[in-house]
Amino acid sequence: MVTVDNRETLWLYWPICNSKTRTKVYKTTTLINFPLFCPKCKRETAINIVKLKMSVNTEPDA
Repeated sequence: MVTVDNRETLWLYWPICNSKTRTKVYKTTTLINFPLFCPKCKRETAINIVKLKMSVNTEPDA
């Protein structure tokens, strides 16, 4: 974790291949159904992040 302007930041890692994405979040960031893209394997999935805890959204698209 890196501290920038008294905020802890964290790079998001793709949950399948563990490569670093181009998305950075703060400790206070909340994301619901966020489309996370992996530049390495060119895939996208919806994730949820609350208090730096990431979970993959398994709900099917409508």
